[in-house]
Amino acid sequence: MNLFKLSLRMLYRDLRAGELHVLIFALIIAVGGMTTIGFFTDRVQLALSRQGNQLLGADLVIASDRSFSQDYIREAVKRGLNTSTSLKFLSMVVKEDKNILVGIKAVTAGYPLRGELRITDNLGKAIPYKNDYVADGIPLPGSVWVGEKLATRLALTQGDVIQVGDARLIVVSQITMEPDYSIGFINPGPRLLINATDLPATGLIQQGSRISYRLLISGNASLIEDFKYWVQPNLEPGERIQGIRDSRPEIKAALERAEKFLSLAAMASVVLAAAAIALAARRFTTRHQDGCAIMRCLGARQNAILYLYLCHFIILGFVASIVGCLLGFFSQEALVYWLSKMIEIELPLPSLSPFIQGILVGLVLLLGFAFPPLLNLRNVPALRVLRCDMGTASVQSLAGYALGLAALSVLFLWKAGDMHLGFLVMTGFIVAIIIFGLLSFLLIKIISSLRSTVGGTWKYGLVGIWRRASTSAIQAVSLGLGLMSLLTLTLIRGDLLQNWHTNLPPDTPNHFLVNIQEDQLQELAAFFQHNEILQPTVYPMVRGRIISINGKIVLPEDYSDTRAKRLLRRDFNLSWENDIRSDNQIIDGQWWENGARKKEVLSMEEGVAKALGVQLGDTLSFDIAGSNFSAVVSSIRKVDWDSFRVNFFAVTPPGILDKYPKSYVTSFYVPEGSIDMMNKLIKSFPNFLVIDVETIIKQVQKVIEQVTKAIEFVFLFTLISGLIVLYAAIISAKDERIYEAAVFRTLGAKRRQLLNIWAIEFFILGAVSGIFSSMGASALGYVIGKFTLNIPYTFNIWIWLIGLLVGVIGVLVAGMLGTRNVLSNPPMKVLREVS
Repeated sequence: MNLFKLSLRMLYRDLRAGELHVLIFALIIAVGGMTTIGFFTDRVQLALSRQGNQLLGADLVIASDRSFSQDYIREAVKRGLNTSTSLKFLSMVVKEDKNILVGIKAVTAGYPLRGELRITDNLGKAIPYKNDYVADGIPLPGSVWVGEKLATRLALTQGDVIQVGDARLIVVSQITMEPDYSIGFINPGPRLLINATDLPATGLIQQGSRISYRLLISGNASLIEDFKYWVQPNLEPGERIQGIRDSRPEIKAALERAEKFLSLAAMASVVLAAAAIALAARRFTTRHQDGCAIMRCLGARQNAILYLYLCHFIILGFVASIVGCLLGFFSQEALVYWLSKMIEIELPLPSLSPFIQGILVGLVLLLGFAFPPLLNLRNVPALRVLRCDMGTASVQSLAGYALGLAALSVLFLWKAGDMHLGFLVMTGFIVAIIIFGLLSFLLIKIISSLRSTVGGTWKYGLVGIWRRASTSAIQAVSLGLGLMSLLTLTLIRGDLLQNWHTNLPPDTPNHFLVNIQEDQLQELAAFFQHNEILQPTVYPMVRGRIISINGKIVLPEDYSDTRAKRLLRRDFNLSWENDIRSDNQIIDGQWWENGARKKEVLSMEEGVAKALGVQLGDTLSFDIAGSNFSAVVSSIRKVDWDSFRVNFFAVTPPGILDKYPKSYVTSFYVPEGSIDMMNKLIKSFPNFLVIDVETIIKQVQKVIEQVTKAIEFVFLFTLISGLIVLYAAIISAKDERIYEAAVFRTLGAKRRQLLNIWAIEFFILGAVSGIFSSMGASALGYVIGKFTLNIPYTFNIWIWLIGLLVGVIGVLVAGMLGTRNVLSNPPMKVLREVS
């Protein structure tokens, strides 16, 4: 008979007999749980990117210092994308006898393509946000919307007329939230939004005008990627593509940490799936050893038996994976429906990627962790027909688990989306498997030596663990890995969310002062003291542009990286420090010693150094006000941009930049409703450029809150997926317990005695797995937090207590529930079937 047809017949027979129910259930639930997380995290990640893009005002932005070719717009429209344009520049605005320098933004219809533009009709109020609303479009031709600073400084009211260039425009509303309002020095505090059709009437766009052009594009993610691929080689000099990470570094860390945690959740589900499949496949092959022995007696070859069951598992894996993917899809739909009233993020439809990944992962996991047990079936001797103790696990089959570990490692690197993160987690779990395995057998050996020191049910409980040494060890390792995954997520989740919430404390600086002159420092300090504002640190600032590296002139055209091009087109802000600040960390090189003789050295920010290819010992030359300044890179710093405090790309020791023109800059916190105080500041120091970042901070906090909610629910679903391992671990020894119960009951054991014996086994098994998981989670959580997510790790004793309690209670309760029907089998029937 054809072996494939025979395999189908055997598969059909096993399905009818219920032999595959446990394995199918484990695989469907494993793949279903993983794809539920896959579909959900896919939608969350798309939503996070879109939510982040709301801070950009679009999905993709092309920025330039000159007008765009209309070919970009035509091509975008042709591809079914939405477009809008904006122009930003500085100019004077006049009202009667008052005038002020403002940042003007002219926009076309459709702005913003992402996010909300909110306005209010209550101009200049202390708290205008109570009555604000989402704008329906952009300012009508002939009208303007003003920022809060402009409204208060010019005492504007609705209907006032202001002079913008040659045009007289009517003030209609005040802006309370602008999606792409950022901390750029092209954007001073006072700002103005006008309709682009009014630009010609203003006469402000002249030859040589310094204007920032932005083309905003939004649409389907795949269409955006296709357009980005098309436009990149067609960009003209001075044009660059901006994404949320390029233009808004203040939320870059939050998004990256969110993505890494979601990757951790996906990898945890892979571990849970691997453990469940390994346990279920082991039980399946154990139950089929007698059948294989009979086939060997009838002349079946070893390779034929292996082929039969490989086909068996491939067909089973493919069908079960599809069912699991469908279960995952509908489960995440139900989850999204349930969360719709709790999560304010609008989740887009998922891609097909999780479905395809689910099928591939299901097949890889099934074959990777079912292949070692299948080797047992191949090696079952014909003599097992007479001696049922033959055909146990061999060294060859144990070595075959290396295939499963290799498959798991590949899946880790694939699902992580980050090679560094995937490698750390993969290494952590492999080390945990080895250590847990060795400790399990060591503990079982210790338990065997304690059998003679106890009596009653405790003795039989210890004997049960010792008699099922290999099964107990595998259960302990599997449960330990499953709990370790969940506890690691618990640790990381807690530290991650706490770190996010403490990153932006209530007193985070929300205003920047730029262009402070040296003779104004004492007067400014007195102003802060008089108004009971915490005295901020004022930093010197020198403007310079990089002109050469190691004596070689560098131009934007020398780099392919868009950020490097942008850095070379603009001036750097240089400063000096005696001591390194708390929000700066040296990652390479050495900081200068306090009081030591200062040489021409500087410390570079790591992102800038990486973009420009700058290394320790390189000599950088700057053009500062027409003079050449050179310094050697002595250190590279990591800067905490989340702090919203003043930081610099390049820092030198004191005394080196003193001879160059300088101004000062600072950041400080102003309580909400302090508009009168800020107006006094502006009137007292009219040359100051005041930059209000309160809106940006509120937007970032909103993103973090939404990311937090998404992470919490992904974590909860991963927790539910952990029940798969618990069920598979309990059911894997069910056949042995049925036979054991029959023997004990034949010898006169009572039902309560048997339940007490098994309760002791489950108690010990749960305690061991709980200790394993706590130990592994603490170590892995420390490594991931320190080397990948860059969050401080604090020892948490509760993790050890939770791990122990969850292990003991979970395994004990699940074990007792799973063995309820074991005692329902008549002893005579069980013994006859065995004989």
